[in-house]
Formats: sequence, C-alpha cells, structure tokens
Amino acid sequence: MKKLNIGLLYGGRSTEHEVSMRSAESILAVLDREKYDVNLIHIAKDGEWLLAPDSEEIRDLGGDASAKKLTVRPSGQLEGLDGLDVVIPVLHGTFGEDGTVQGLLEIAEIPYVGCNVRSSSVCMDKDMTKRLLKLEGIDVAESVLFKHHEKDDVDFAAVEAKLGLPMFVKPVNQGSSVGVSKVTDEESFHKALALAFKFDTKVMVESALEGREVEISVLGNADPFISVPGEIIPDDGFYSYDSKYLDENGAALEIPAKLDEATVRNLQDVARRTFGALDCEGMARVDMFLLEDGRIFVNEVNTFPGFTSISMYPKLLEASGVSYTELVDRLIALALERHELEAGLTTDFL
Repeated sequence: MKKLNIGLLYGGRSTEHEVSMRSAESILAVLDREKYDVNLIHIAKDGEWLLAPDSEEIRDLGGDASAKKLTVRPSGQLEGLDGLDVVIPVLHGTFGEDGTVQGLLEIAEIPYVGCNVRSSSVCMDKDMTKRLLKLEGIDVAESVLFKHHEKDDVDFAAVEAKLGLPMFVKPVNQGSSVGVSKVTDEESFHKALALAFKFDTKVMVESALEGREVEISVLGNADPFISVPGEIIPDDGFYSYDSKYLDENGAALEIPAKLDEATVRNLQDVARRTFGALDCEGMARVDMFLLEDGRIFVNEVNTFPGFTSISMYPKLLEASGVSYTELVDRLIALALERHELEAGLTTDFL
C-alpha cells in the first residue's frame, strides 16, 4: 500500500503559535511512518513558510539557515513542495483556524483535516456563531458587541443593566481564552475592554452563566461520532489560557463527567445539532454550560481544538473508545472522503 504524503502545518501568526507547536508535537508522535511520509511545515510568526530539513521534531524554524523557504503562490501551490496527499493544519486561532489556510488549500486542491472554509470562519467569530445558533433554537448567553470605532463610547451602566455582574469581556476572533477577562466592577470592565481590543477589532461582552462547564468532542462528516461529555472545574474562576496549556493543576478535568444518562443524551444532542447547524466537518469541540435547571447553553465551538497532552478533545475521544492514534488516522480518512466528494462536483456550467 502506497504511503500518504502528509504535510503537518504548524506555528502560525496568531497568539496561539506556541500552543500550535505543542499540538503538532503530539500529532507527530503518533503518525505511523509505515503509513505516512511526513513533511514538517512551520509558519513563522512573521508569516514565512519554512520546510524542516528533516521530519524528526517540531521546532521553531525562524532564523534556521537549514530550513527551506517555501513560496506560497496565488494558486495555493507551495513552490518547492509537491505531491502532498493531505495537510493537517495544526493551527489555532487567527490565520489558521479561521478559514484562511483552509481557503488556500481549497485553491490548491489539497485535502485537509478539519472543518471547511465556511464553518472555520463562522466558528472563529463568536458573534456570528451565536447568531446562527439562535436561529436553530440553541441557547447561548446574552451578549453585547462593540466594534473598534465604538471603544471609547462604551457605557458601562447600560451594559451592566442588560447583562448584570459578573460578566466576561472577549475578543470576538480569538481562541484559547486569549484576551478574555472576568469583570465585577466598572474599573475592571474598562481594563478588560482595553485588553480585548488589543487582540481584535470586535469585542463581545457576555453575561456570566452559573453552571457546570461541559465539553464534548465531535468526530466525523455526515454522521459524526459524539464523545462522552467532560467537565472542567477551574481553580481560578474560569478556564484561562494558563489552565489550558501551562498549568497542569490549573483546572480539574473530570472525564467522563458525573452526569445521569438523560443529561448526557441531552448534551450530546445539543453538540450534534450545533455541529450540523454550523456546517462543521471532520472535527470540532463544543463547549457548553449546564445550568442547575437542566438548560444547556453553548459557549463556543472550536474547529481545530488543542491536541496537547492535556487537551480535552483527544482525552474525551479516548474515554469514548477512540485512541489518539486512531483519532489521527480517522481525521486523515475524513479529509480524503470530503475531498473526493467535492472533487466530483461540476464546476463548468456551460
């Protein structure tokens, strides 16, 4: 059987550059070299694409004279690297998880792991995600949106009257809790707003929900597999960047979550409906709040969730019977399945 030529794309220009590298390390460790030839492609923080001189380890290639520079053509082709069968875009956040790289790969007609351009872009934008989920009758927290030109005119009293305290301030197009703050008064509110606007031109202020933080992993295309739910119990009040990636004791992860069968089914149903409503494919992690009265609110959807050794996405699937190695194999197969389906579409009308 011919080995597949895999491009493992990591790094990127986002604030989650280092997280991407940790995720790529974990994926590289389980790629079966009997099945795959692996090309390590590093996107430096300045946007330069570099091909590692070997495929032994994930590392920052910025300034590495032995790394081969790749030229990205408007056609989407990578000059100096031909014949990729599948790309795994292990990129979190902007310039990667938001549909930009997916669009490039679509133009190049290269199969890739994860959601398509449309769903990647929509899920990255927390405001657009909320709007679409509301149309599907899926509960989301109340929120107010502010754009960059409005940042000096935000009326704290009006926001508090609508959302109450505490509340969360978030950059709309960021992941991994980058730039997210929990605020309890006017002073911390304005500091949080200034911080969030450092990372995006749109900022969302969201009401706090009192409930259990539950996450579910979804794997598949037309008929996705839904994992058992896991619960996050953060030590510092919310699931921050440090809790996710740096501090192994920053949050307690309960996998599977201690829930009755009916609640598990309800959570899995909401995850499935959310995955479908946002046109997701391949994979996504659906983050939810379970309130005391049983209501379920979707917080956000991650189209390329973290793959580090302490990340929830692979841990939840492992608890559901899908090993890390099998997960990567299935994601590659799903990418090829979708590409084959789309390749059969007619593009010539006349």
